[in-house]
Amino acid sequence: MPEPLRRDVRLLGSLLGNVLVEYGGQSLLDDVEALRHAVIAARRGETSVDDVAAIVGGWTIDRAELVARAFTVYFHLTNLAEEHQRIRTLRERDTGETPQRESVAAAVAEIGADRVRELLDDLELRPVLTAHPTEARRRAVVTAILRISGLLTDLNDPRAAAGEREELTRRLVEEIDLLWRTSQLRRTKPDPLDEVRTAMAMFDETIFRVVPAIYRTLDAALAPGTGERPPLARPFLHYGSWIGGDRDGNPYVTAQITREAIGVQADHILRALATACTRIGRTLTVHETTTPPSEALRGALAAARAAQPEQVAEIAKRSPGEPHRQFLLYAAERIQATRLRHADLAYRGPADLLADLRVVQDSLVEAGARRQAYGELQHLVWQVETFGFHLAELEVRQHSAVHEKALAEVRAGGPLSEQTEEVLDTLRVIAWVQERFGVNACRRYVISFTRTADDVAAVYELAEAAALGGRAPVLDVVPLFETGEDLDRSPAVLDGMLHLAPVRRRLLETGRRMEVMLGYSDSAKQLGPTTATLKLYDTQAALAAWADRHDVRLTMFHGRGGALGRGGGPANRAVLAQAPGSVAGRFKVTEQGEVIFARYGHAEIAQRHVEQVANAVLLASTPAVQEHALAAAERFRPLADKISVAAERTFRSLVESPGFPEWFAHVSPLNELGNLRLGSRPSRRKATTSLDDLRAIPWVFSWTQTRVNLPGWYGLGSGLAAAEDLDALREAYGSWPLFAALLDNAEMSLAKTDRAIAERYLALGDRPELAETVLAEYDRTSSLVLEVTGHTRLLENRRVLSRAVELRNPYVDALSHLQLRALQELRAGIEDDAERERIEDLLLLAAGGVAAGLQNTG
Repeated sequence: MPEPLRRDVRLLGSLLGNVLVEYGGQSLLDDVEALRHAVIAARRGETSVDDVAAIVGGWTIDRAELVARAFTVYFHLTNLAEEHQRIRTLRERDTGETPQRESVAAAVAEIGADRVRELLDDLELRPVLTAHPTEARRRAVVTAILRISGLLTDLNDPRAAAGEREELTRRLVEEIDLLWRTSQLRRTKPDPLDEVRTAMAMFDETIFRVVPAIYRTLDAALAPGTGERPPLARPFLHYGSWIGGDRDGNPYVTAQITREAIGVQADHILRALATACTRIGRTLTVHETTTPPSEALRGALAAARAAQPEQVAEIAKRSPGEPHRQFLLYAAERIQATRLRHADLAYRGPADLLADLRVVQDSLVEAGARRQAYGELQHLVWQVETFGFHLAELEVRQHSAVHEKALAEVRAGGPLSEQTEEVLDTLRVIAWVQERFGVNACRRYVISFTRTADDVAAVYELAEAAALGGRAPVLDVVPLFETGEDLDRSPAVLDGMLHLAPVRRRLLETGRRMEVMLGYSDSAKQLGPTTATLKLYDTQAALAAWADRHDVRLTMFHGRGGALGRGGGPANRAVLAQAPGSVAGRFKVTEQGEVIFARYGHAEIAQRHVEQVANAVLLASTPAVQEHALAAAERFRPLADKISVAAERTFRSLVESPGFPEWFAHVSPLNELGNLRLGSRPSRRKATTSLDDLRAIPWVFSWTQTRVNLPGWYGLGSGLAAAEDLDALREAYGSWPLFAALLDNAEMSLAKTDRAIAERYLALGDRPELAETVLAEYDRTSSLVLEVTGHTRLLENRRVLSRAVELRNPYVDALSHLQLRALQELRAGIEDDAERERIEDLLLLAAGGVAAGLQNTG
């Protein structure tokens, strides 16, 4: 462990220990330490898991809950320390001598500046924030962690004086004490607008500031003189959001919620733009004698005086002889008026604001103040170009079956159901959003479980019906293919879409652009991780070929979750593993739940994440990378097919076993996890116990809690065994990016699996044959993954991650034992309601701690 990380972990752990003693006496800390030593001893084989269970079982529920809370808070603090170490490492690597690995500068160095400038014309990176319920922490807990992070940063500043350090340490103890006393459990379910506001915190704290920094880094890599010349980097980041727009299976997302969600977004971006414009305006104190205004700027100021004489006169009084400053401060007031909807002063749209900013920019260039023109002012230009007045495009999603029913009612001409009225109201709200903020603020309409082109046609017909003879909204309907059958049918569905008049019209208007979405979660739950990965790859290749045949610029939208069982894993490696031709400079992906905070909670980590993805998109769009991947895919495809058949057979044999859904619910905290109240959306699409209706997030989250992590690896071992050619498997691992990513992700999931604890969970179901089947496949998969990769232990080639997992596992074990105790008591049956509620709280508290320790929910 690096010494700075060791120091931070010891400091935070010591301060937490002091807080525990103050709160519950030395005996509380002693119990925590007793469990900690016991689970470490069990890992070393010095004691048994039964001995650990006996310690946990000997406590009262109140004591067990306090111990669970202690380990949960410890993980929050350890995660924070590791985040700080990651930032330190990034800074140490940024020597300035060579570009950082996997950065945009590294892509420029590898591909060449001229080629990158060509690729920039088509480069699009579209992260889409979603409200998928995978963030186990309350917003109050997240906010407390951010405060502790800031204090730790200040405390580690070598310039801090002794008195400052003493005060910072006092405040750190105060905040850790507050975190300890803050309930880790949500007592009420968040509503969709709560989820919108939570996402806005990431925008306010990080995203708004990071975006221009990324463009600046790219601009500096493309040519010398950034900040003194017109920028070569153009905006390629375009954020989207499903939060407040995704109503598939969520009755709480209504048309009114969608309308309010875009309002919240607009309020945040306009506040941010007004603040930035004011700040830059106040600092732009160039005088007219040293930096005379251009004719265009003088004319713009004259027009402003004519329109708003009192306001402009007041600004001029505070900034005499500073016309550039005056006009920017006037622009800031206009942005504020736009937010408050003061029609006389408000901008009509972001294009008008950009025009004003460029008047100032051009005037500064004309006067020779190039640094002022292309420095901070250029950052503001980039922010307006990226975010507009709506911040992120709000996308709407609904299930195809809902549209089918709604269209039947509309065509029948009789009374409409409440659900159908809601569909029509939603389409009217989209039209309102476009009128208020522009078409790009809300034009994508995603259809879950798209089966045929008729599902797409239904949305366009419903939009016309909703318009009541008026102007229908501009829509780009995006088919979402989720099941194996739907993925196979996807090219045929697109063929049918080309015959739809609204689709043909949009192709003409957009330069033949189309978008499809591929669902990773449901395909993995249906087919298993191995077959789903290969099926998605085949679909990408087929769609890329379809787009080439029809001269369509197709963007593939990847519905990836945070967990490995839902398509998660390192995003940059995922990009490089895509089918050749499927990226073409465009990459769109969901950023879900706890992943949003992990990737955007700190500015430097956020910039690193975006740069890694941009680097991969640029590289994946080059002929050399595509040709290499294509050759490997063609060579190893027969091997992959053999693996896929066996893996799917093994996976389906398990999940289709008689009584499997009931067994799964019994051995895992599936039903109890709904009380964590992670999000506004129900965990099932329908009120059934079927696995088909169970959403992928609770499926993955529940397996994570059992320490089995089954959705990330199950079936792969059988698939590898069926290949019967170890040398070929090793060659595929070394030369085919897709196969390497498949095995590396499975290896990561296996490393977070604990066989001994998993065995105790599986035993709860009283189906030894199912438990033995799962454990046998785990043993087979672990063994063969190590043989193929050539590793002697899991994650051997990923030193930092391996160290983190090994250090965390014993502490996660402690929480697993606490959760097992609660689960065993609940499964045995508890008649007293109050007692049952207390035991459920213990289970849920431990679940949050396990999620924090493994850094995965769903």
